[in-house]
Amino acid sequence: MTGALIILAVTVVAGLVLFLAHKKEEPGQEAPSPDVPGPEECCGRHIVCDKVSAAAGPVYFDDEELDRFAGREPDSYTPGEIEEFRSVLYTLLPDDVYPWGASLSMRDIALPDVLRDEWIMLCGK
Repeated sequence: MTGALIILAVTVVAGLVLFLAHKKEEPGQEAPSPDVPGPEECCGRHIVCDKVSAAAGPVYFDDEELDRFAGREPDSYTPGEIEEFRSVLYTLLPDDVYPWGASLSMRDIALPDVLRDEWIMLCGK
């Protein structure tokens, strides 16, 4: 019986402390919802968070030579041209892989079909 009273007293004291701590917040000010991401946070609902802004325009990753492929179909590249894309892809920092693909898209450069899966896999790391 004494053990039950001790547990009850501890529960009441903890509840009172939590109530008072919650009451100290300013009225009308709600705590931020955990589902709403901040401006620099990933929402967590995507494999890769889209942090590249189309308004900012394309970003170059020392790959200006790829601009000559603008407007080409993804299945029309020769093996040598595919290797040019691959050499850029595998020299990127992990945080630059997704922005590089987004930049290619903004520049109307289609990633070769054979590299698309590799790019997606690297984005997910």
